[in-house]
Amino acid sequence: MRSFDLSPLYSTTVGFDRFTDLLDRAFSQEVVPASYPPFNIEKTSEDAYRISIAAAGFSINDLKIEVRENQLHIQASKPDAAEDGRYLYRGIAQRSFRKQFALADHVRVVGASFEDGMLNVDLKREIPEALKPRSIEIVTSKPTVISGKSKIAA
Repeated sequence: MRSFDLSPLYSTTVGFDRFTDLLDRAFSQEVVPASYPPFNIEKTSEDAYRISIAAAGFSINDLKIEVRENQLHIQASKPDAAEDGRYLYRGIAQRSFRKQFALADHVRVVGASFEDGMLNVDLKREIPEALKPRSIEIVTSKPTVISGKSKIAA
């Protein structure tokens, strides 16, 4: 595992606590992707994303989705079924799971659907108008000549 010293970043930035916490978490853990359940993260348009989770064997009542402090929490729990010895081989896992995804600023969950054993969570980045780029008009204080008269533009 590689370690990085992030102290110069902390001493030169103000208000980036969430970003530095994210870096701390990323560099302090070994990156081992959780294999259960399998999932995809796809970019569906310029500002839209979809997280798809294979949740075979679960019903819509077994699933729970929450957003807390820019964290998307997805969990599924199944009541423990008594082993009755019917299975000779059990290859379809139906164990409980919990997934967490860090959401960037201005990304919000716009909907979720469950169909054919796939849980789809749709996300959209919505940048507030105040943060969108805007053009600034450039004016000059140089005098302009209009039909022989001098006029100063304001």
